[in-house]
Amino acid sequence: MNLFFTPPDRNCGACGVSRCDEFVILVKEGKKEETDCIFYNGREPPCAPDTIEHSFADIRGKAYDFIIAPFHGEISARKMVLPFRPDLVERWNIVRGDLVSGRPMGQGCPVPHFLEVIRANPVTGLLTCHAIGPLAARGRPCHPLEAYQVIGFEGRAVHIINEPAIGHRMSFLPSFCMLQIAHTGVVNQVIRSGEEMNVRVEDIRIV
Repeated sequence: MNLFFTPPDRNCGACGVSRCDEFVILVKEGKKEETDCIFYNGREPPCAPDTIEHSFADIRGKAYDFIIAPFHGEISARKMVLPFRPDLVERWNIVRGDLVSGRPMGQGCPVPHFLEVIRANPVTGLLTCHAIGPLAARGRPCHPLEAYQVIGFEGRAVHIINEPAIGHRMSFLPSFCMLQIAHTGVVNQVIRSGEEMNVRVEDIRIV
């Protein structure tokens, strides 16, 4: 098979493999489709989180401490979710690269999400995912979870007003949050890498 589409070498892993060159090989072997790449046919997100102008307040005017942006080469901040029926992860054999849909009812968010699975634990039902848009999900098989609890977020802290501090409940905005409403969570990991700060925040609430 000739590959007419060339992936952008972002190595984001959203297609289910870690590197774009591995993806190209699998497409040529017939094990993947060009459309498995989220950047196929111009489905790249319209802008990167670091290029967006922020007012440091959400749509309600409430200030937040920082924004959680994607790790380099990834398409969104990592989102850890627990379905209201965790047994479905094992029953449906949900694995890396699968797509799931549902609404974060545990936090009261009214927006349905499409999530691409990075890791799936069949014992606990915990899913680590990238949020993708409905256009990227179009035409792909999807497991309809319907409802889930957001357990945590991982990513880079950017546009920082107050530095993330371990053990503190802080206010943050997930990058590309459609509602642009600040979330709160307990910071339980902070890793400095040069000028950057990687964080994990859990016990997520929207207040």
